[in-house]
Amino acid sequence: MKKTCTYKDAGVDIDEGERLVSLIKPAVRTTNRKEVLGGIGGFAGFFRFPVRKYRDPVLVAGTDGAGTKVKVAAMAGKLDTIGIDLVAMCVNDILVHGAEPLFFLDYYATGRLSAEAGAQVVSGVAEGCRQAGCALLGGETAEMPSVYAKGEFDLAGFAVGAVERRAMITGKDVRPGDILVGLASSGLHSNGYSLARKVVFDILGKRMHQRVPEWGATAAEELLRPTRIYVRPVLSLLRKVSVRGMAHITGGGITGNVPRSIPRGMKACVDRSAWETPPVFRTLCEAARLPEEERYRTFNMGIGMVLMLRPGDADRAVAHLRRSGVPAAPIGEVRKGRGEPFVEYAGGKR
Repeated sequence: MKKTCTYKDAGVDIDEGERLVSLIKPAVRTTNRKEVLGGIGGFAGFFRFPVRKYRDPVLVAGTDGAGTKVKVAAMAGKLDTIGIDLVAMCVNDILVHGAEPLFFLDYYATGRLSAEAGAQVVSGVAEGCRQAGCALLGGETAEMPSVYAKGEFDLAGFAVGAVERRAMITGKDVRPGDILVGLASSGLHSNGYSLARKVVFDILGKRMHQRVPEWGATAAEELLRPTRIYVRPVLSLLRKVSVRGMAHITGGGITGNVPRSIPRGMKACVDRSAWETPPVFRTLCEAARLPEEERYRTFNMGIGMVLMLRPGDADRAVAHLRRSGVPAAPIGEVRKGRGEPFVEYAGGKR
């Protein structure tokens, strides 16, 4: 008689997947909003749109991943914060348009599923959703043997939010003379990790749990520092002042993202000396011998989001953000310029 070959024999453990669902249910429930209908485990998530809150709502959606930061998490054996990064990358993107995140969906894929490891990842996703005030409405776990090496995994996320149509922020109202307010990043966030890993582990020869004196942290602690979620401080700011444009500083850095929020015929003039560059960036850039321009298009260099405001609103905005726990400062201004918008650097080198 021929031996049977089950799905588990092929590398997919259905029972382990079901055990993961049971482990993550408590964390998912902590993200529930009153609009959530039903619970985890169905074929889809249900969310009752808050129609009484909006008069002319526009849905705003975004998707992203955590990049090769997931490789660092796997190498370090620390999986409980990478989900925060996943949520941050998505909700910060839709926040740029003034949207309140309503719910989030995640996709977790790995070569061999461990319910405990998966639960750690999802606990981070839930924490990110709590910070952003959105519901973790559902997700997908995929066990894909031969696609991912042992211990490796990948993440993708999807955020949906809403904003009043008249309150949408698109950058069209940005004018010359507007002030650029920079919101501090918490560190590398989730961009530039292919280069960061090469520098830290290959060029500098650091070990994952080795302390780096200039960082005051181990390599793992610094590289896995969660991405800052700006949702609550910025949404509360929008109720106090008019923000004309916003840019989330992700892949492409300041040079690649600020111009996306400025109309044609204008340029952003950023003073590099207006903020203190965190030590991790100086270490990486110097070790890689990155030219100045390349630094600001690879890493966020300490600025995770940039707001464009009228001069009379900038000081109020900075004060509000600082009271909300987000270090912020004026870092430049919008000026007239020919052709495509670009970022121009002024001030001294740090």
